[in-house]
Order: sequence, then structure tokens, then C-alpha cells
Amino acid sequence: MWFFVRDPVRDFPFELSPEPAEGSPPGPWALHRGRKKATGSPVSIFVYDVKPGAEEQTQAAKAAFKRLKTLRHPNILAFIDGLETDKCVHVVTEAVTPLGVHLRTRAEAGGPKELELSWGLHQIVKALSFLVNDCSLIHNNVCMAAVFVDRAGEWKLGGLDYMYSAQGNGGAPPCKGIPELEQYDPPELADSSGRAVRETWSADMWRLGCLIWEVFNGPLPRATALRNPGKIPKSLVPHYCELVGANPKMRPNPARFLQNCRAPGGFMNNRFVETNLFLEEIQIKEPAEKQKFFQELSKSLDSFPEDFCRHKVLPQLLTAFEFGNAGAVVLTPLFKVGKFLSAEEYQQKIIPVVVKMFSSTDRAMRIRLLQQMEQFIQYLDEPTVNTQIFPHVVHGFLDTNPAIREQTVKSMLLLAPKLNEANLNVELMKHFARLQAKDEQGPIRCNTTVCLGKIGSYLSASTRHRVLTSAFSRATKDPFAPSRVAGVLGFAATHNLYSMNDCAHKILPVLCGLTVDPEKSVRDQAFKAIRSFLSKLESVSEDPTQLAEVEKDVHAASSPGMGGAAASWAGWAVTGVSSLTSKLIRAHPTVAPGEPNVSQRPTPEGLPAPAPTPAPPTPVTSGHWEAQEEGKDTAEDSGAADRWDDEDWGSLEQEAESVLAQQDNWSTGGQARNPDHKSPESDWSSWEAEGSWEQGWQEPSPQEPPPEGTQLTSEYNWGGPEPSDKGDPFADLLARREVGTQPRPDSWGDDNWGDDGLETESRQAKAELARKKREERRREMEARRAEKKAAKGPMKLGTRKLD
Repeated sequence: MWFFVRDPVRDFPFELSPEPAEGSPPGPWALHRGRKKATGSPVSIFVYDVKPGAEEQTQAAKAAFKRLKTLRHPNILAFIDGLETDKCVHVVTEAVTPLGVHLRTRAEAGGPKELELSWGLHQIVKALSFLVNDCSLIHNNVCMAAVFVDRAGEWKLGGLDYMYSAQGNGGAPPCKGIPELEQYDPPELADSSGRAVRETWSADMWRLGCLIWEVFNGPLPRATALRNPGKIPKSLVPHYCELVGANPKMRPNPARFLQNCRAPGGFMNNRFVETNLFLEEIQIKEPAEKQKFFQELSKSLDSFPEDFCRHKVLPQLLTAFEFGNAGAVVLTPLFKVGKFLSAEEYQQKIIPVVVKMFSSTDRAMRIRLLQQMEQFIQYLDEPTVNTQIFPHVVHGFLDTNPAIREQTVKSMLLLAPKLNEANLNVELMKHFARLQAKDEQGPIRCNTTVCLGKIGSYLSASTRHRVLTSAFSRATKDPFAPSRVAGVLGFAATHNLYSMNDCAHKILPVLCGLTVDPEKSVRDQAFKAIRSFLSKLESVSEDPTQLAEVEKDVHAASSPGMGGAAASWAGWAVTGVSSLTSKLIRAHPTVAPGEPNVSQRPTPEGLPAPAPTPAPPTPVTSGHWEAQEEGKDTAEDSGAADRWDDEDWGSLEQEAESVLAQQDNWSTGGQARNPDHKSPESDWSSWEAEGSWEQGWQEPSPQEPPPEGTQLTSEYNWGGPEPSDKGDPFADLLARREVGTQPRPDSWGDDNWGDDGLETESRQAKAELARKKREERRREMEARRAEKKAAKGPMKLGTRKLD
């Protein structure tokens, strides 16, 4: 009969490397790197091979196996599994590195920080205190070879081969028989008379002093070298001297040594040690204490070791969010620690938490996510953005808090490259149209224009043709001066997306109107844009063969490369709450264009202030861009830029701040008052039709030919003398628009370009139609009331209905 004998080593659920790892401790143990067969998780395996004639070492190895299996403490090497046979002993622990190897590696990278060493020594002393005071055990082998470091940088005490009871019931201390370990024995052990008075912990505290010396100065050559502290920090030297004193009775208890080092000014009294101690007890801390801790944590992370942040702080942050209701305070340290992770680790650990956070209704968390999106957007894939993040982010466009609306607009600059066709060209444009037309905060309207200019290259060709010209034209009519600047710069940044026909018939007429804007910053940018557009038109006129090259981007498919032209003019659009927009919002709220009593343009100096005329609200009939869909999607775009991109268009933030620098205060409408203008009032009622959704966003109708008898430009007396009492031409034009008078022969309005007449006729026709409808409605209501009276008959006084 055959019997099959199982091989316990072969069935062992762990694999170990064939060669011992670097820095294996002196003695019979060999340290191997290994992994668990089922999961592949890394472990460390201590292997002892039984040899004949080494019974004492075999007994010490088996005793260490037993001690490590029964002792459980955060600062003692963690036991996972083990195997004991007649030929070998295998002890599996958490993955660790010998302290000597760890310190050499850190020295090659610039040397370990003092904070790291202070916490490591704190852990070893704490482990000794546990053994001596709680377990009544003497370690008897404290040295560099008995200390190991895990992947988080935590120091663990091992080397339990020669441990014995402090109560003396286990017999004499075991003999080591290894010279490398016996050099750490205290001098009193050499006194065979036994007259030396000592405490149970005296020998281990001497060995602790040897360990401290080796941590700062390297391997200990001989016992007499302990007299020179060397590189030991000055704050630790007095306590070190107590450990290596000749009188064993004066050596402090491990708990007392910790207390001394944690005193004010002590070596272990620092932010790193305090952070670790708090993390060890975080489960029993009060919610208010946790909130304060996480708020202050991000300030200290830069000075902490990278491994500590990745493997100890990060798990605690994730746990605090998942189960501790820590809320938004964990976001800042979480993203700071995330910088230390690889792309794969980030996807596994951070992204699932971020996706879950976006569904939160906590405003503080939402706004912090939007502010710090730049740190994690690169790790988000397109399906996740479109299905799990964007549907939650768009709710911010409708939030009543201006700061959330602002950050939502800015976040679109980062999300736009990952949005699909429907979300980008339909859903996002719908919200942008509503914000630019109706949002009461001028800075948010401005940022909407800025963001649209920067993401214009990602839009489809048909959407670009419908949206960009109409949106930037509307921005140039905004009562908020920085919004008008943004509109001009928006045209400039997306210049390669317009056909020559659009430049001549749609963009230049709008820009020419801004050359008489009350704000000089707006006029300056308008003149610069006009010169550049005219230069572009002139170059095509001189050489028509350039037309195809100039218009190559007009009908091209969306391309991320085309967005680079806008980087210089609106880079501040995603600078967070500290941006100009947030400053303006926090200072004073603004009023949306089209609302009654909106903010008014300052009247130029020298003109009487006209009476303000309230403008009716702007009607909004739908949530999308009301424009005629033109243009066709064609081949992909090469994305090259011409010399236009070399123009220095300036920073929108600088332009806006220059406007603010000229203003005294902000009225309730959010528009600035110029100290030079004594009566800053104007009439925005003339913009009623232009600001409406139906006309403001639609494509302008083609210009009609001038009527017969219209004078040519050469027939005007452009250089003739002007009356000496003529005021500022800009002021004259503004005054005429406000009071509705006809232009004088010597003013800027001599030329009738056809647009004003068409708009006036359109407004008159609409007003007449509305008046007729109201009149018909009134007559219909009167007729209904008369019918009801006739049906009831005359009223009788004094009558009473009887049952």
C-alpha cells in the first residue's frame, strides 16, 4: 500500500525569493522577500535552516517564532503566518526593510529628515515600554539589526530571539554567542560579582542608547565611542547621556524617557510626532477635533516623508471621508497626497472617492472640488466625466450662490476637452446662454464670455458658427465694462474660426460700435482688434489665393490644438476664488443686464445727466442658443496659427483691474462710478431690442444697399472746421442715444450704415404689434365681463334666498 506524504514547504501559501534580501540581520535568520500566492501581496519571510550541533540557536529561533506569534503591538513586527518543521522555520511578517538598508537609501536621496528619525525612535521606545511595563519582558537584543521599517516609514521592533522574563522565572538570560550582537551589552553584565544595582530595564535602555548613536553616526566601532555624541541633535543629547551612563540605576524607564523627550523643546516634540499620535487615536477623537486636524494637516504635508503620506495619511483620509463624515476638509490634504501617487494608484484610490464626492449636496465640498479640479482632471476618463461628473456639475449653473456659479463656469475650461457632443454643444451652451443673458452678477457674465472664448476650439463647426459671433456680440453690449473687454478679446482669441465674410459683415460693425465706448480700456482693445481684422482682410484682398489658408479652421472639426491662442488673454479664468471675479462678487452684487434699474454707464464729463429710463426684463424663450444653424462639418483641422497669435492682446485681468482702478465704489448694480464723472447715469432702454433673446442671439440680417441719394464717403467734409463749442464726440454720441434725438450734421453719426435704421424699424414694428395685441385683449375682456353681467340680470337689494 502506498502513502502520499504532503510536503509542508511546497504547500506553504507563500513564495519567497531564492536569494536573501540585502541587509539580512546577523545570526541564523535569513530575510527573504516574498509574496502571497493567492493575492500577490508582498511579505517578508524570515528563514532559519536547522543545522546539526546548533541546538541552542534552534531553540532561540523557535522561541522567537512563538514570541512573535503571541505579541501584538503596532510597534512590534506584525506576524502573518509561519511554518515549523524538522528542517526549517519560516516566519512570515509584513513587508519590511532592515533599518540599516533604509537609512543608507535615505542617505543617498539626501539623508533622512530629523522629523522622520524622531518618530522612528519614538516607536522603538514605545515598543520597549510595552514589553517592560505591560508584559514584564526584557528584549535583550535592541540594536540596529533588530529594527525594521515598513513601506510607510514606520519603525518596527523585531529580533525577539533572546527575550526573557523580567520576573526571573525563566532562568538566566539566553546566551547569544554572536559577537556582532554582544558588543551592545552594557558594562555591568561583565561584572560577575552581581553587586551592581540595576533596574529590569537598565540593559535594554543601554542598548537603546547604542541604537540612537548608530542612527545618527553610523555603525558603532567600539563601546568607548559612545562617549562622543557626534551628530546626535543637541535637544536629544542630555537624554542620550542618561541612557549610556555608567550607573545602571540612573537609566530612565522607557515611559519616562518618552515623557522627557516630549517635553517642550524636546527632540520628539514636533508636528510630525503629534500628527502620528493623532492618527493612531483618530477613531476615538471628537468630530470637532478631526475637523481642526484635517484643516491644519495640509500645511504640514510638504515637510513630511513621501512614503508616510502615501501609506499612512492617505488611508486615514479615505477612511475619514467614507465612514467619518469628515466632509470637504479632507479634500485639500487628499489632493496634496495624491501628487505622490502613480497614475494607476490614483485611479484605484482617489478617483472613486472624487466621483462619489461630486454627487454630494454639501456646498462646501462642491466648491472645493471645483476649485481643485485641476489636480485630478487628468486622471478622469471621458465616460466617467460625461456620465458621472458632468450631470452633477451642471447643477452649479443654477445654484443661488454666486461663488458656486463662478467656479462651475471656470471648471468648464477643464471639462470641455472630455465632454461628448451632446454635453458640450447642447447642454453646456444652453447654460452659458442663460448665464450671459440673465445672471445678475456682472463678473460671472464676464467669466462666461472668457470661458466660451477658451473652449471655442472644442465646439463643432456648426455650433461655433451659431454661437461665437452672437455670444461675443452680446458681451460687447453688457453694462459691465470687463464683460465688454472680454467680448472684444473673445473675437480676437477665436479669429481663425470666422470666415472673411463674417469678419466684414458681422464682427467689424460690432467692434466699430465699441470705438466710442465710455471706457477707454474697451476702446483700446476695440481699436487693436479692428486693426488686426482689417489687416487680415487686406492681406486676402491683395492675394485672394490666401483665402483657403486663412479660412482652413472655419469649417474644420473641433480640435484641442486650436485652444492655445486663447491662453494668454484669459488665463485667469480658473484661478479660484481669489480671482477678480470672486473679488467683485464679494464686494457688491451686480444686476443682470435687462433688469429694471440696471447699472448704468458713466456719463462722459461735460454732459448733463439724462433721466434714467428703466428697461424691461430681457425675455428668454428657451434654454439654448437661438440662432440660425449654418455651416457644415468638414475634415479635421491642422490647428496651425498665423501671426495673429503673436499679437499681445494683454491680460483680461489686467484690463479689468485697470477699469477698477479708476472707480470709487460699486453701486448696487455692480457698475463702477468714475470720480471724474459727477453724474454717472445713462439710459439703457435703447438696448431693449438688441438685448432680447430673439434678436440678440440670432444672426444679423444682411445689410441692404443704401437708398438712392446716399452720399459717398468722399463727398463728406471730413477735414472741415468744427464748431468750437463742440464737446467730446463720445459724449455727444452717448447723449444722442439717450435722449433719442437726430444726429447733428457735424457729429460721428452723419453716415447711416443701415443697421440703425433696420433696428429702429424692427423695434417700432414690434412695439406696434404688441400694442395691438394688448388692445385686442382689453376689448375681449370687456366683452366677457358684459356677457356675465347680462346673464345674471340686475341685482336686487333686500332680497333673501329662502329654503
